[in-house]
This record gives sequence, structure tokens and C-alpha cells, in this order.
Amino acid sequence: MAHTAFSSRAWGLALAPLFTLNFPLHALAQASAEAAKPESVTVTGRYEAPPAQMAGFGEVPLARTPLQVTSINTTALRDLGIDTLGEITKLDASISDAYNAPGYWSSVRVRGFQLDNRNNYRRDGLPISGETSLMLDNKERLEVLKGISGAQAGLSSPAGLANLVVKRPRGHATSLLLGWTEKASLKAAVDVDRQLGAAGSEDSLGLRVNAAYEKLEPQLRNAKGERGLLAATLQAKPSRDDVLDAEVEWSRQSQPSVPGFSLLGTRLPSADEFDPRLNLNNQSWSQPVVFEGQTASLRWTRALSKDWQFTAHAVSQHLHTDDRLAFPYGCSAENNYDRYCSDGSFDLYDFRSEGERRRTQALALNLEGQWRTAHLKHHLSTGLQWSQLTARFGRQAYNWAGVGQVDGSVQVPAAPDLTDENTQRDERSLEWHLRDRMELAQDWSLWLGLRASQLDRSSVRTDGSRAIRYEQRFATPWLAATWQLSPETMAYASAGQGVETDVTPNRSRYTNPGEPLPALKSTQYELGLKHNSKALGWGVTLFDIQRPVAADFGECDLERSCTRRIDGHERHRGLEANADSRWGAWSLRGSALWLQARREGSATASINGLVPTNVAQRSLRVMAAHQLAALPGLTLQAQLAHEGPRFVLPDNSLQVASWTTTSLSARYSLKAAGAEWLLRTGLDNVFDRRAWQETPYQYGHSYLYPLAPRTWRASLQVNL
Repeated sequence: MAHTAFSSRAWGLALAPLFTLNFPLHALAQASAEAAKPESVTVTGRYEAPPAQMAGFGEVPLARTPLQVTSINTTALRDLGIDTLGEITKLDASISDAYNAPGYWSSVRVRGFQLDNRNNYRRDGLPISGETSLMLDNKERLEVLKGISGAQAGLSSPAGLANLVVKRPRGHATSLLLGWTEKASLKAAVDVDRQLGAAGSEDSLGLRVNAAYEKLEPQLRNAKGERGLLAATLQAKPSRDDVLDAEVEWSRQSQPSVPGFSLLGTRLPSADEFDPRLNLNNQSWSQPVVFEGQTASLRWTRALSKDWQFTAHAVSQHLHTDDRLAFPYGCSAENNYDRYCSDGSFDLYDFRSEGERRRTQALALNLEGQWRTAHLKHHLSTGLQWSQLTARFGRQAYNWAGVGQVDGSVQVPAAPDLTDENTQRDERSLEWHLRDRMELAQDWSLWLGLRASQLDRSSVRTDGSRAIRYEQRFATPWLAATWQLSPETMAYASAGQGVETDVTPNRSRYTNPGEPLPALKSTQYELGLKHNSKALGWGVTLFDIQRPVAADFGECDLERSCTRRIDGHERHRGLEANADSRWGAWSLRGSALWLQARREGSATASINGLVPTNVAQRSLRVMAAHQLAALPGLTLQAQLAHEGPRFVLPDNSLQVASWTTTSLSARYSLKAAGAEWLLRTGLDNVFDRRAWQETPYQYGHSYLYPLAPRTWRASLQVNL
């Protein structure tokens, strides 16, 4: 049973590193002539997130938009020790894991649907690939749009969008960071912000440089690695009406990835049977997965008049990946290929796909402003977006190497021969959008969105076989109405569409090889209520999302025995709630999700009513913080995370239990020697809870990932 109370011993453990490191800081403060006695902080209100960049409705505050967006700034990420996108599941009950393997790219679900790493990630609003390690050290904040994103993206899964907002020059500051995470991971980072010209002048010039390096040595065994980042942004104002923003980034991560555990024959093992520190990718020939990326963007903003502005924005992302893994998959000895053997053995494959190249380029032209008619005020945005994605691969190894054991005790010989073909991919799209926010009356607004997309996709195997090419055109409308019940409370209703595409593989077993299916249009209906005041913010949302499902019918093991077609839909209906409050020295933030996810409308009656695998149908996140009056500058925090049961198999025959974890952290701020010193310390999974955190059914196989063990972390940040 999970512990949900905070013992004095647990608080003592969490605070021990803070006070151990605090003595040198006090000594420094007392010895310095510039040392000042720490002053208590008077809290005057809650932090209010800036307008969501990717929402597309300009400077409208989040509390007044008919959208649900989670916005997370750098301070919140550092307070909770979040360094990767996959860890944002700690912050919002609507965001959960989806084959979120350590050492690999992040995979998350929003409202039960998985973000598509090819189509659901943005950088300052423009598309990028999420099939890499996306580092956060040069990001100002992370935005997650929850639900249908057809008005913001022509092609995406109905989960929503994740947008990385890059840090821009703001003034004159330097920040240094040193961090440590158990077992022996060490991090160093620097953020230098400079104004090179006179602030506010027409010829002002700003420069911001971020650099970070981390030696990765987590508690997971056989998972040592490293990652680094170097990035720079430049902002120039050549005239009163023009702003130029340029940025470049280089990043690299090298670390072995971690495969999951699985069913043992017909038995669902308990998480207590396995050491969560064990990495089954522990062969003598195991190599790290290497993600390297270079990204650059350029944005020109021109004020055409008091009410209108034009923006041209371009991004180019180049990714290089060496994907390698000792991959446990199935049990040929028992003729079960979706789980491990009853005795704990499994077939182990040598997988290698080296030299992968992915390139994403995009250009957006946008015109926005205000326009008045006799009775209405319009806030308009229209523009074009062109994007191109290419993926180039060589042949790959995917070879049976031997039989492994779930205790990691067996070594097998390598099988690195490149015996398997890979798939090259190309995609081009041209999109036009129109968005209009109309003020109908003092308290009523109507929001309209329409995106028309033209898509050209092709793929071919590395040996020239199975070539496919198709074109599609589609439009995704969106409509919302808002009613301002009071200056602090707003109600809204919205309806919209999103779209995905699917094509029948060009293989001989299909009756319709290479045939593109009709555009898979998801629909969403949403009702919401938002409140935003100085001391309290809350929101309640009802949503109903339907997503078409493409499936194969027939024997599918003989030539022309299989037909691929649309077969019903997956329907997710839910209630989402969030709140944050601050009174005096206390603050409280929480979110909850109740989700009913079901398969409906399938021609196979036994499928209807089943719950998708790896989807928790209830979840809760709560964080409480208290600023100590006895020691000004010290804030104590406690976090609780709960997720309900998840199904392991598509037929819903097996289910893992719910889990609850508790984490403690502390943040101490001190001004001394002309600088601000921020010391953070934390203890995650305080009671070392053992449970299956997620149950992805991936690549036709059931996997089980355990909760991370109790983990210490600490960091020291100096702001000059």
C-alpha cells in the first residue's frame, strides 16, 4: 500500500542535503561586505502563465481562451528536477506515459491518446520532429495543448501539441547551475543574457547563450551516458517597426536505452519480483543510442500599423541517430510472441539502425491584426505554412541473437549483420489557415478557425521495393463560443476536427496494396469553465473525442488474404479539473482526470467496449508548498501522484494495479556577495513504492515498466 502521509523522518531526509550545503552559503553571506540579511517575501498573487504561443490567438491570456493548455516555465521544471519531456507527467494528471523508455526519445499520452512524435511537436510554433532527445536547457517554457489541434496543425494525432518556447534575450543577467542526481549524475549549465545596445533603442541588440553538459549515471544499471547542449539566440531591432530573432542549437545525447519487462507466460508478475534498477540491455555488445541534432530558426516581425503586423518565420532541424538495442521480444519456445516465457527467458535480438538522418524544414507567413465592422470587432490571423520532412536510413540489423533471462544473468553472442531493409520517407505539405475572434457583445465572443492542408507523402524500402506515393487534401474546422460570466469566470463550448492519414502497406498479402485510406478525421466536443483571480485559479472541462481506427481484416498470412480499412473508432470521454491557490505562505496546485476510453463501432463485436492498453482512466497530481517564516527564503514542497489501473493486453484480460507516490523537495533562496543563490533538493518516490508505472503494448508485444526507485537530487543555481 502506498504511503500518503509525510513523516518527520522523510522531511529530514529531504532537507539534509540542503542544510549540509547551506552552511557555506551562510558563511559566505557573513564574510561578504555586500551580504544582506535575507528578506521575507510577500506573496501578492499567483503566477499567471503567458499567452500560449501555439494557440494562434495572439496575446489573449490563457484564462480567457476556449482551450486547455498546460504551460510550464523553467523555474517549475527545475524545482521538480525535470530534465526531459517524458518527465512532464509529474505535473499534469492529463499527461501520462506511453512507452516512455529511459534513454530513448520521450513518448507521452494526453487525455489517453499518444502524441505522434513525427507530427505533434512544435518549436516556437513551427513543426519539428520529436523522434530525438529534445533538451530543455535553452527553453523558456513548455506548452502542452490538450485535445484536438486541427486549427493549429494540419496533421496531428488528437492528443494535442507540445510546443518548446526558446529563451530570447531579456536584459543583462548570468545564471550558473550545478546539479547532482542519484546515483552519480552530474550537470553543469550556464545561461548568459546580454543587451549589447541601448535598451529600447531602434538599434538595440540582444544576445543569449546557453550551454549545458551532463554526465549520466542513474541508478539504472548499464545506463551510463552523457548529453550536452550549446545554443545562442540573437535579437535585433533594426527599426522601430522591425524585430529580427535568430537562434541556433546543437545538442547530443549518448546513453543505452532500457527495454521493459513483460508477462511471464500467462502470469502477470508483481513489480516486487524485479529490481527497478535492472537494465535488460546489458549485453557485452550493447551500445548507446546516440541522438545528435542541429536546429536553427529565423523570425522577422514587422509592425504594419497600430493594429496589424506581419511575421515570416522559418526553421530547419537536422537529426542524426544511431539506434541500437539488445531487444527482448517474445518467446519462441512457447510460441508466444507478445510476452516472455513462463520460466523468465525471452528471445533476444540484436537491433542496430545506424546513421539515421531526419530533416524537417518549415516556413510560415502570417498576417494578424484587428478589424472593425459596424457591430463587431474582429481579431484576425491568416497565413500560409510550407513544411518538408525527409527521413533517410541504411539497412538495419534485427537478428535473433539467443535466449536471455529476466534477471539479466545470461550473455549471448552479437548478431550485427545488416540483414533487414529500412524505409525511406518523404513528406511535403502546404497549409493555409484563418482564425477570427469576434467580440459579439461585452461578454460574448465567437472564435472561428479553419485550416486547409495539401499533403504529398511517399515511402520506399532501402532496396527500392514497396514504393508508395499519395496526395491528400483536407480541411479541419474549429468553432468556439465564450461567455464571460464575471470578470474572473468564463464559460466556453467548442467543437473541432483533427486529421491523420493511413495507407495500406504495399505488400502482396493485401487486397488493396498501396491504397491510401480516406483521411482519418477525429472530432472533439468540449465544455469548460475557467476562473482566474489573484488568489485562486481553477478550471473544469468535459470533453468527448472520437478517433477513427484503421485495421486489417482477413487471414493476413497468405497472398491477397488481407484488407485494410477503417473499422470504427476509439472514443475518449472525460472530466478534467485543475486548481491552484495561494494564501499567505501556503500554495496548493492540483489536477485530476477521469477518463472513459473505449473502442466503439468495430465490425468485430468482441472489440467494442474494450479499453485501450496502457491508459489509466483516473489520475491525480497534487503539490503543496509552504514558505517558512522562521527561515525566510526556504520553501518546502510535497508532491503526490496517483494513477489508476492500466490494461496490459488488448483483450483486457490482464490489468495492473493503481499506484501512488510521494515526493518531497525544498528550495532555499539567499542573496549574498552580489548574487542570488538558489539551492534545491528533492527526494522522489520517498517510500520507494514498487509498482508497474506503465504497460505499453508496442510492436505487437506487451511490456511492463516499473516506477523509478527512491531517488535523491540536488542543485545549486547562482544568478548574477
